[in-house]
Amino acid sequence: MNQLNSIILEGNVVRDAVLLEPSEGFKVCKLCIAVNRFYKNKNDQASEEVSFFDVECFGKSAEYCQKKAIKGRGVRVVGRLKQDSWKDNSGKSQSRVFVVAEHIEYKPVANKQDSSSEKAEKEKESVVYKEAEKEPVPVEETVF
Repeated sequence: MNQLNSIILEGNVVRDAVLLEPSEGFKVCKLCIAVNRFYKNKNDQASEEVSFFDVECFGKSAEYCQKKAIKGRGVRVVGRLKQDSWKDNSGKSQSRVFVVAEHIEYKPVANKQDSSSEKAEKEKESVVYKEAEKEPVPVEETVF
């Protein structure tokens, strides 16, 4: 029987991603994402639950992630779960589960200054386009 270990998460980056190089040429990018869940509780009141997930990616993905995964940015992570286990200094067994990202999609970043200037530019373009529509097109220039 084939076994399945696959996960898709969509949320926001909690803090800027950190790029590490534990050995020569081996790069790891670590980030944490928050995933919100909205639901109605037993009293029919809106409730929210937030879960935090540690995510790691490797190689070229790690380099790209370090540049793009900034605090607050929305991301979609496709990957798998991995469990690390070790013994601490006192000999007690420890473990952690994290997501190994195989693919990360970065949502657009909304910049308030750019959005207002873009909006003004689009308004100018639409005014020019609407004014051009008002002029009648001579029949001789109409192409069928």
